[in-house]
Amino acid sequence: MWYCVNVRLVGGHSRCAGRVEVLHRGQWGTVCHDVWDLPDAAVVCRELDCGEPVDALHGAHFGPGSGQIWINFVMCWGSESTLKNCGSGGWDRHNCDHNKDAGVICSGKVL
Repeated sequence: MWYCVNVRLVGGHSRCAGRVEVLHRGQWGTVCHDVWDLPDAAVVCRELDCGEPVDALHGAHFGPGSGQIWINFVMCWGSESTLKNCGSGGWDRHNCDHNKDAGVICSGKVL
């Protein structure tokens, strides 16, 4: 089965840890860390088949990204299948800089 991955983790020690980046309008961009928490991280881990969330990180823990900052105030329940199904402050509407890029560490094991 083919599917389109719309999220990736960059700058971590494995494919299941890093700065959160989302694909929107054909361009990768980051997610601002405002209200970023474990339910949000859980959705990213699930979307990437990376197991359970271990940590939801703030303050560009994996280094600042570049280019677009796509979303801010991500609000997931934790049960969504993709990050794009979560609520947010809207696409390309933020007051962030890349020092506020969100990060995730996933267990890497599907339980």
